[in-house]
Amino acid sequence: MSVPYKSGDRFRPSVTRVILVTGGLGSIGSHTARALLDLGESVVVTAHRSTRPPEFLAGRVVVEPLDTTDEAAFLDIGKRHEITGIVHLAAARHDLPDPVEYLRADTVALLNALKAATVWGVRRFSVASSIAVYLGVDEAPWREDSPLPVLAAHQIPVFKKTAELFAELAGDSAGFDAVSLRIGTIWGPLGLPDNPFTPLPRLLSAAAWGQDPDLRPPRPAAYAEDATDLCYVKDCGRAIALLMLAERLNHRIYNVSSGRLVRYGEVVDAINAAVPGANLTLPAGRNPDRPPGNHMDITRLRADTGFAPEYDVDRAVPDYVDWLRGHER
Repeated sequence: MSVPYKSGDRFRPSVTRVILVTGGLGSIGSHTARALLDLGESVVVTAHRSTRPPEFLAGRVVVEPLDTTDEAAFLDIGKRHEITGIVHLAAARHDLPDPVEYLRADTVALLNALKAATVWGVRRFSVASSIAVYLGVDEAPWREDSPLPVLAAHQIPVFKKTAELFAELAGDSAGFDAVSLRIGTIWGPLGLPDNPFTPLPRLLSAAAWGQDPDLRPPRPAAYAEDATDLCYVKDCGRAIALLMLAERLNHRIYNVSSGRLVRYGEVVDAINAAVPGANLTLPAGRNPDRPPGNHMDITRLRADTGFAPEYDVDRAVPDYVDWLRGHER
């Protein structure tokens, strides 16, 4: 299918492309797929467990069941589809207790995705990195050229830092663009109501479903002056899509987020406004066990794609509440 793209030098003229999104039925993956479709792309998504797409993707994408650690099955997708770009978002379970098993699963999946990119001759390969790679960086805001300390505090940032290097090396060898997506704190439809890294989805889902907003351990705590780099998943998906479609990118690493620091108290105020009777309150001050809030600079993303967030807290919260109320818990 030949389709016109947005005007302007950031986007290619009419051209046939099929983009593969691994982990494409997860929260970030499904919204990335939707954004690509809305921009005129043909999209194939992979799914390991459930292969039922959300309603906003039903009938619009091809779903390929795939265990990303199976190289033969991965490469076989290229026999059925002419894949010209890959967004690799599939990930091992973050809570695997054995770091060796976690690293093995994610590394094998990444190597299979890079092998496929090489065999298929894709134009661009984007891989999910994380805000967590900035652990130990004191600079504010966090910028892509900040030196990253060599720390092994958690298995996720250890793998993500390595993934950036693997992708760059493979891309340079095979001749495709390798783009690392340092994704911020994401929330929104299809995300985990009990997110182990931020309490905000729990607070909102409890209000929407009339539950007790219990934040006892192991759920992360929340104070009014705590702050985080918060990005609504619809904005995140659109940013990734724009990076995949840009005619030319000037960098290999991009922060993907809203580009601002959001106070937890600001989110709670928006929840109380969107859900009458919620009456959520947070302890005053800041969690003494939490480092000071910081956020990612998105100057590169803005300059190379024209991206601007569309969902501030006051727009994101009611949109998320509406979605939660219409879906199973």
